[in-house]
Amino acid sequence: MPDKSRVRAFIDTVVSGRHVEAVQNFYHDDASMQENLQPARRGLTALVEHEIASLQRIQSMHTHPVETFLIDGDHALIRWTFDIVDKAGASRRLEELALQRWRGDRIAEEQFFYDTATAWRPIEAAKAG
Repeated sequence: MPDKSRVRAFIDTVVSGRHVEAVQNFYHDDASMQENLQPARRGLTALVEHEIASLQRIQSMHTHPVETFLIDGDHALIRWTFDIVDKAGASRRLEELALQRWRGDRIAEEQFFYDTATAWRPIEAAKAG
């Protein structure tokens, strides 16, 4: 079961922009991640590779400070807001809930829930020039 300081350390790592480091340091070797009801990605190597590839597809990402997270036994729920600037220079936003099952002080399973109709909605068009 994670304690609040361990979950907060995970959140702080992500908010500081160290997304790959967060996966490397807070997930089990056999961890899984799942987007809504899509098939889960499994294994730490696959999770790290996916995170690196995702970040390479964009110019930049900003993770908003987390205001809401809950811990109940081995489960944590985090409300994330991410803004990206895509390769065309447009800004987009994703708001999601991450439901995690921790095993000890690392994440064993994580599933993301978000509305696919509004996921990565534009918040600022690319600037001409």
